Amino acid sequence: MAFETLASDFYGYENLLPEREKQFLADLRAHLEAEVKPLVNEYWEKAEFPHQIREGLHRMGVIGLGFPETAPFENSAVFRGWVALELARVDASVSTYAGVQNGLALGAIGVTGSDEQRAEWLPKLASGEVLGAFGLTEPLSGSDSARGLQTIATRDGDNWVLNGSKRWIGNATFSDITIIWAKSAEDGQVKGFIVPTNTPGYSATKIEGKQSLRMVQNADIVLDDVVVPESLRLQNANSFKDTAAVLRLTRAEVAWAAIGVAMGAYEAAVKYSKERIQFGKPLGAHQLIQDLLVKSLGNITSSIGICTRVSEMLDRGEQHDEHSALAKAFATSRMRETVAWSREILGGNGIVIDYDVARFFADAEALYSYEGTREMNTLIVGRSITGHAAFA
Repeated sequence: MAFETLASDFYGYENLLPEREKQFLADLRAHLEAEVKPLVNEYWEKAEFPHQIREGLHRMGVIGLGFPETAPFENSAVFRGWVALELARVDASVSTYAGVQNGLALGAIGVTGSDEQRAEWLPKLASGEVLGAFGLTEPLSGSDSARGLQTIATRDGDNWVLNGSKRWIGNATFSDITIIWAKSAEDGQVKGFIVPTNTPGYSATKIEGKQSLRMVQNADIVLDDVVVPESLRLQNANSFKDTAAVLRLTRAEVAWAAIGVAMGAYEAAVKYSKERIQFGKPLGAHQLIQDLLVKSLGNITSSIGICTRVSEMLDRGEQHDEHSALAKAFATSRMRETVAWSREILGGNGIVIDYDVARFFADAEALYSYEGTREMNTLIVGRSITGHAAFA
């Protein structure tokens, strides 16, 4: 598939990528259009995940791009951001599946696992032989996970015993392993564990009734005396700072995914504005419609700029928490505006999934909140600006 810059990439940021990365994006884009996009509205409405798409995504090398053990070729953080964007531009749930498998489950082991753990688990997660989930959020602990975790890990000889519960855990109804974060009863520090989901005492129940990311299979997890050997404790996860190192990587990619959601809605609105006739001419020929489209394109373009820079900083070892936090807060806020304007352009047709915009509109709410709310990311950046922490 020949590479072409997206019309919604108005300044042609994609052209800054090397040819190998652009070719990967072109092939991925063609695959998503042919194999994934025709399924998403049906499965979104059913609130089911189309498992038949997993094999193709893993075969293409979408999972594991950030680690030498699993990357099909050396690549940049900017490129990996564009991969997240391309997935979300077709569907946010598909992007979330990849984000959980890749950035959270595989990423947690890649960042905080031992060499032996990396060698064992990263190739299995990248190929799809093993499916993963990431258990941090709890029923009573979300933004305050650094201090508020109530899941407890108690050392018992060569084993650890986990007790507690988790909520909103993506992919958890079908994962083979879940990375569970728990406070050690010994030192009060947060530690990570690779927990096989067939372990006695582990159970996951699908959360029903969602109106956003309906294809993502989020679950409530209960851990009732779950015994995990020391060999499955992430050997380099010894405090919440280590957990945060994983989230720093994924937070920037969620910002890229937010651009993809905005692009998907915007492109659908542009298409509709050219086809829908009102007052004897296409919608796109009306000044107020053009105003909404231009503002949407400005949101997308500025978000690409900020995400490109923050990913470049990651490659150079210069990215800190406040940098990814600003990117996530900014890009998701601009996404929220853009999907709303796209829905506005479609009028009544903007609330049915036939035209895709309604799906992007609903899914945007989840991306706006997960991997750090706008408020929490704002406080991270505010602390950097002023030198004062204003957290509650």
